[in-house]
Amino acid sequence: MGCQPDIGANTVIGDNFKCGENVVIKNNVIIEDNVSLGNNVYIDHNCIIRNDVTIGEGSTIGAGCIIGEYQMDFFCDHKYHKHELQIGKKAIIRSGCIFYSGSKIGDGFQSGHQVTIREEASVGNEVSIGTLSDIQGHCTIGNHVRLHSNVHVGMATVIDDCCWIFPYVVFTNDPTPPSNTLKGVHVHSFAIIATHALILPGIEIQGDSLIGAGAVVNRDVDRYQVVVGNPGKAKGDIRDIINRDTGEKYYPWRYHFDRNMPWKDLGFDAWFSTLDDDMKMMLLGKTDT
Repeated sequence: MGCQPDIGANTVIGDNFKCGENVVIKNNVIIEDNVSLGNNVYIDHNCIIRNDVTIGEGSTIGAGCIIGEYQMDFFCDHKYHKHELQIGKKAIIRSGCIFYSGSKIGDGFQSGHQVTIREEASVGNEVSIGTLSDIQGHCTIGNHVRLHSNVHVGMATVIDDCCWIFPYVVFTNDPTPPSNTLKGVHVHSFAIIATHALILPGIEIQGDSLIGAGAVVNRDVDRYQVVVGNPGKAKGDIRDIINRDTGEKYYPWRYHFDRNMPWKDLGFDAWFSTLDDDMKMMLLGKTDT
């Protein structure tokens, strides 16, 4: 195996297993072939780690998780088909999660309980996905994104860096259900989507916009727009919103909030000035703040 991890009772480990130092694997764990665990990885009771999974150093996998779940091709012939799953460093994956094979998850990832991430998903660094959220396949989630509990992310959705998605938000993708046509939603950086919002297929939500609680968004949203209601209608500019406690303008939020953000303790402008022009354009669509 190449190492001597702390292995619990009734644990089964397959061929070509690799791990670093100080690895702990608890009771009743099944680790299949070609699995690689970094230093200080902790695998809790009753987990299944399927073939071709890599878990980065310092990561914790909670009890009862299935990591590297089979894709549909397995159910066609009950034979293993190679699809690698990569999980970055210092992940915290809480109990009951199911992550499919064929995805890539960055460093510093955290999940709540019973999160599902389907195949061919790309998840960036420092992303948090809340309890009972469902991330369908072929989605892209950028860095420093926060999804709260019970969020449904339909196939082909793209969520750029530093977005906030609150509980019970639904991203749809089928304009004429049921059909074989998928039109994913695209949410640009720094957008906020409040609880129970429903985003219809193919919608483009520009950066620094705010979708109000319960809104049904059936048309594209411009930068800085506030959209509320059913159907969603633009009701103003986010930069005019006043913080009721301080009486001051609060948005863009990045100047007032930095928890778990890359500019923490530095300030947004100072951090932004260190980026190259391509990254600035990706985040803001322009090179000024």
